[in-house]
This record gives sequence, C-alpha cells and structure tokens, in this order.
Amino acid sequence: MAKKQKKQPVPLRPQLGEGVEIPDAGSVLETPITQTLETNYMPYAMSVIVSRALPEIDGFKPAHRKVLYTMYTMGLLKGARTKSANIVGSTMHLNPHGDAAIYDTMVRLARTNESLLVPYVSGKGNYGKAYSRDMACAASRYTEAKLEPVCEELFRDIDKDTVEFVFNHDATTTEPTLLPVTFPTILANNTLGIAVGMASSICSFNLAELCETTIALLKDPQHDIKATMPAPDFVGGGYILYNEKEIDNIYETGRGSVRVRAKYDYQKDGNMLEIRQIPPTTTVEAVMDKIAELVKAGRVKEISDMRDETDLNGLKLTIDLKRGQDPDKVMQKLFRLTPLEDSFSCNFNVLIAGMPRVMGVREILTEWAAFRTECVRRRTYFELAGKEKRLHLLQGLAAILLDIDKAVRIVRETAEEAEVVPNLMIGFGIDQVQAEYVAEIKLRHLNREYILKRTQEIEELESAIAELKGVLASPAKIKKIIMTELAAVAKQYGEARRSEILYEAPQQADEEEEDAMPDYPVTVFYTREGYFKKITPLSLRMSGEQKLKEGDEVVRTIETKNNAQLLFFTDAHQVYKCRVGDFADGKASVMGEYVPARLGMDAGERPVYMALTEDYAGHMLFLFENGKCAKVPMQSYATKQNRKKLLNAYSDKAKLVWAACLPEETELAITTSAGRMLLVHSAQIPEKQTKNTAGVGVLTLKKNQHITGVRLAAGLELADAHRYRVRTLPAMGALVRAEDAVEQTSLL
Repeated sequence: MAKKQKKQPVPLRPQLGEGVEIPDAGSVLETPITQTLETNYMPYAMSVIVSRALPEIDGFKPAHRKVLYTMYTMGLLKGARTKSANIVGSTMHLNPHGDAAIYDTMVRLARTNESLLVPYVSGKGNYGKAYSRDMACAASRYTEAKLEPVCEELFRDIDKDTVEFVFNHDATTTEPTLLPVTFPTILANNTLGIAVGMASSICSFNLAELCETTIALLKDPQHDIKATMPAPDFVGGGYILYNEKEIDNIYETGRGSVRVRAKYDYQKDGNMLEIRQIPPTTTVEAVMDKIAELVKAGRVKEISDMRDETDLNGLKLTIDLKRGQDPDKVMQKLFRLTPLEDSFSCNFNVLIAGMPRVMGVREILTEWAAFRTECVRRRTYFELAGKEKRLHLLQGLAAILLDIDKAVRIVRETAEEAEVVPNLMIGFGIDQVQAEYVAEIKLRHLNREYILKRTQEIEELESAIAELKGVLASPAKIKKIIMTELAAVAKQYGEARRSEILYEAPQQADEEEEDAMPDYPVTVFYTREGYFKKITPLSLRMSGEQKLKEGDEVVRTIETKNNAQLLFFTDAHQVYKCRVGDFADGKASVMGEYVPARLGMDAGERPVYMALTEDYAGHMLFLFENGKCAKVPMQSYATKQNRKKLLNAYSDKAKLVWAACLPEETELAITTSAGRMLLVHSAQIPEKQTKNTAGVGVLTLKKNQHITGVRLAAGLELADAHRYRVRTLPAMGALVRAEDAVEQTSLL
C-alpha cells in the first residue's frame, strides 16, 4: 500500500505591509511606437477627421447638422423663436459636448453674425460679428432663435427615407447621417476645419450662380464653370482681384487662393477714408493694429487718426488723412502693407463616404448631384411604396363594394369577432391586409358617394404609380427633378453678388514698391558706436553742439535727401537696408537712434560701415587685412523685392579693414606699418559681380606688417606722386618721404 502523501499547507494571503513577490515587478516593458500610434493615436485622429473637423457632401460638419436637426425637430422651421438656451439643451441629446461649444456653433449659423453667405438661423439679440474679434455674442439665455426659411430646402422630404438615420451617442433617439439638401450647400458657405494631418478651407459662392452652374453641369458635364460662376462670393463683400489661373486651379483641383480687397469711399469734406467691407480672412481690429504699427514705425505717415465707427448699420472703419494726401495712393499703400488686401486659401477637402478627398468645384458638384440623385430615388421609392400599399387596400375595398350586402351578411352572421377577417378573405378572395382594412370601415361610409370617391382614388393612384415607376426607370427624369428644384431655390433665395470682381485690377506684384517718402534735404550723422541721427537744415542751423555718448565720435557727416537709401554693413558679413526717411527727424541735442536695435540686428552684431546712395551708382570697395581688395557694383545690393537684409554682403575669407562707397572711380592712398605708401586707382581693380568675392591682390605685406590707413589721394599734396604709383598689382609701395608724411586715418 502506497504511503499517503502529506498535504502541503496552503499559504495565507499576505497581510498589509508584508513583502510580496510579483513576477517581472519593476521591469520595463518595451512597446513599439507603431503599436502605441495604432492603439492610441489613430482612433483619436480618425475621430477628429471623420466626426468633427471636415464637412460632408451635404455641406455640414456633425456639430452643425446636430444643431439644425434639433431645431427642426423642435418645430422652429415654422414656429416662433425660442431661447437659445433651450436649443442648446435639446442639442445635447445628440451632441455630448459642452453647451458653450454648441452655442458657438449656432452663433456662426446666425444671420446677424455675418459668417455665412446663406445663413440658416434667424436670431434675435446680440450674436456678435464675424468681422470683429471684440464684438462677442450675448449669452444663450439672452438670445432667441429659429430656422431661416431656406432651411426648408435642407430638410425637404427628410421623413420620406431620403437619408439614413443612426442612433445618437446613448441610443435614446436617432439622427440623420446627412441632410437631403436640395442645393449644393457645400459650396454655398465658407467652411474651415483643421483635422489631424489635414485641413479644409472652402470658400463660398453666390447661391444663384451656384444653382445655375449645377444645372448647366447636369445638362453638360463639360460645361465651362467660369461662364456661369466667374468667381467666389463672400458675405463681407469686397473686391475680388480676378486671376484666371488661380480660378482654374480652384475649379479643377480644389486648391488655390482668391485675393480679396477691401472697399472704401473717400469723403472729401472730412478728408477721410471710410472702409465698409473687408476681406473674410481678417477683422477690423487686426487691420487697425497693423495700421497703428505702421504709423508708429514711420512707414505710413499720411494718416492722422483712425476710428472704429461700426454701428447697427454695419462695419465702418474711418481713417483721417493729412492735408494734401492722395486717398487712392494711401489705400494702395495700405492694401500692400495691411490685411485690407488678403488671400483666402482654398483647400476643398470633403468627406465622401467617410473618406477625405480634395476635389475641385466640378468634381464636388458631380458628387453632390450623385448624392441628390440617390435622395430623389429613395424618396420616389418611399412614395411608390406608400401609394402601392394604398392601392392594394383600395383594391380590396373595390372587391367588397361590388356586393356590399354580401359583406354585411358575412359580418352579421359570423359568430365570433376573430372570424370576421377570415370569412371576408374567403368570401371575396382578398388577403388579410385588405380584409382588415375593409372590416374597419364605418357603417356611415357604405354609401354611393364614398364608393365613387374611392373608385376615383384608385384611378389616380394607378396613374401616380405609373409615373413614379417611370421616374425610377429614367435617370433623365430624376435629373430633371433635381434641376427643377435647383431653379426654384435660385428663384426664391438667390441674391445679387456681394463681392465685386475686378478683372482689370493690377495683380499683386512680387516686387514690393517703395513707399513714397517726402523728399527734402537733411544732414545725417553716424557715430563710431553705431548711433544715427537725421537733422533738417533749419534745425541744424538753430542747434548747438552734437550730443554724443561718452567716448563716442561722429565718423560720417553727409548732406543728402530724406528718400536716399542707407546700407549698413556689419561684422557678420551682412548688410541691412533702409531709407533715411525710416528714421525720425532729430535734433543735435538728442543722442540719436541706435542702429542695431532700430534695424533688428542679430545679438552681438555691430555695423562697421554705412553707405548712402540715391540710385545705386558706383561701387563698394572692401580692403582686407591680407592685402586683397574686392570691388562690387552697388547695383548688386539693389533688390527687386526691397528686402531689408542681405546675407553674404562681402567676403568672410579674411578680416575686413576698410570699406567705402565710391560713386565714381578715384585714387586711394594706402599706408602700411612698414612706412610705405601705395597709390591705387580704383579703375585698376577689376569689378566682380558676386558680393562675397574674395577680391584681387592689391598690397603685398610681409609678416607682421599691416595696413595703417586708407584715404582718398585727391586731398594729398605729394612732392612726387608717381613715386607711389605702380603699373601692376599687387605691390609693396614706396617708402614715404618726410615731405610726404600722410596723416593716418582710422580704420574700421
């Protein structure tokens, strides 16, 4: 007999505080980033793309569709307005987000907010303004709303199985996946949406033109869209600067940009500009901020005051001009420098069957036509099924009416109520549905008039059913129905264009024109420490000694004009360009403006030379410590795009020791630490078009020798100047005689 094994004791559950060994405790588990993206990030990204940010073919994002459908179910299409708070609360049955987000969505749909060219909500109260960031809407408890009449076209026949319905987030009710819109709402209003990795930006088109174009495309898929819909149309109006190439890109690819310019009027009595329409991409506050910035920087000097006079009549920005200013030139300048002229970037990204697609106008309208065709087909099927059901009932009634006495006798002689329907079915050869209908007829309807009316209804139903079947069998008839509905929408809700098209307007050039600067004489002073001041002749005559920073000195004093160009070359081998007029008129009693700060130079960057020119004539000469000299034409620094900063302004191969702007060829005297002097004519130095050229050898220097001074030879009195000239370069120069001693000039 086997020995009985001793039962092992069962370990007790560890008490609190006792040490417990957990397998793999404290170890780091490696998870591939691709797995994290797939399990965590991708569901979020897809939710944003499909269920939040991008519009679908009916023109709505889910948030907009939920608000509008809730208002429809609340009876706000025909009924009176109700508090916005009621609408927001009811919408939360479909939209499980915060009430603030729902209300903001509804505000943008309102007519008085002026966000949409075709508004869907008729609001009462303060709904804010899309063209102003400061004019916020009132709280939902103060405003009221209902649906605009055009919303009838959004929900037409929605109860006839035209679109699919799905359960809401908690399966307590249903909502439509799309709205059966009778016109292309996707292009009737602006739509902006930013998803994950993609975005959508759809501009609006005039409703009447849009319907006309859709009808034309249904007739001829190759229809020239520009013939019926020449350009977009924006709720804020303005001028559209027509660019045929960009319009073609938008219509065919869905990408491109539309340039929109503000509309203005000039009031001669008050010498002021009144701006009443601005581009849809900006706000009146953004425009005012930019103008104020330009005025403060001295780039716009024609404006004396500016006011936002927006009231119940709409947007109004008033700009007071200084005396003698040309209003058209001022506006052209503001168009170039401010958002008063701006581009609306188009990216027609639309969800089609749950997939984002970037499509042109032609393709979108084709997709919409296919969607609307399916809606009409489903509606026709629904109506056909209803009429066939009604006809089936009436055909059973017709069989009974042929012998009413027999029917009455069957009902009267049937012992049990449950046997009435079966007995009628047997007696007249009808099915159960027909028998049920007949059994429910009231006794008062068993008269001649009722019989004749029902018989006539059978004929009408047979005719209607034949017509509906004909529609289902003929795509051309469905297309005709869609075109008829589009024509009705255009006639009832179409309005004139708000944005005027400028076909002959000059296109925005890549070259930024120079601002018109007042032209008057000035004297400029530039110091070794980098301070600059500009003084008018009258102020200079009345001023005393120049105020300078301690230890600083004026290194350049030039009489010039206010619109002359300034080029500041720096020790970082860059040049900063501006005009004399960019600096404010100063006085001798002020220190001046610090150039590195004024021009926004890089940290630690210092100007080493200031060149002044009016027409970029002449050359720049750069002399380096290795004895080489670079001769660069001033035209190399004249840029078409009026850039303010140029890189590689001169060579960085050797240290720069001297630079000068020479309007014409001249002779230079270069002295070295070896007591030698060399006279070099600038014509001997070959010109190089490349700004950062290393130059050519001019001066031969031995070890530990360096250049001590450079100056123009025209002012020197030399006993024998030919002694210091050479025919070929580079050269060492000749020893300076005592009678030819030259005063040393400071280098950079």
